[in-house]
Amino acid sequence: MSTDQVEPRAVASGIPVYCAFDELADITSLVPNPGNPNRHPERQIELLAKIIKAQGWRVPITVSDRSGFVVRGHGRLLAAQKLGVKEVPVDRQDYASDADEWADLVADNRLSELAEMDKGALVDLLQEIDAAPLDLELAGVTEEDYETLAAQASQADTAESEDEGLPFSSEGDTKEDAAEDELVQCPWCGYEFEPGQV
Repeated sequence: MSTDQVEPRAVASGIPVYCAFDELADITSLVPNPGNPNRHPERQIELLAKIIKAQGWRVPITVSDRSGFVVRGHGRLLAAQKLGVKEVPVDRQDYASDADEWADLVADNRLSELAEMDKGALVDLLQEIDAAPLDLELAGVTEEDYETLAAQASQADTAESEDEGLPFSSEGDTKEDAAEDELVQCPWCGYEFEPGQV
């Protein structure tokens, strides 16, 4: 892991800001959208606050110039409030209509929900993070989450390797090798049959 320090673009209430932003806004000036359908459990806010405090601001809070409401980053706003900061990085956006603004608000969370996670690849990444001097929670994962994911990925690997190729005898003969044997035994049920019956 590199020991080089990356210079932040700014510092907001003692927290480095690495993302692009339009302004550092007073946190009390930000108004959550009252129609936001997304709910943020306390555990999510705790993790977000921990990540922002440890790694700085990597994503700003998006505010609509049309309505004045927060469009993206309601969770980050709650995390910033939990941290007790006075200012946060804000990205201001213009929207052509209320519908455009609503669509952006919904899509911000909905699109990430539609992604499919490759648990094996995730476990590989988490193992690298775990091997480094970095808290796994900074990736949004608890030790318990990590152990569960690792167990699921291991089970999936085992099931996949059992499904690869169809062995026709307890010695692992393939269909081609089976032609030379007199009888072939199914490794799952034990039934024996002539090679030509396959």
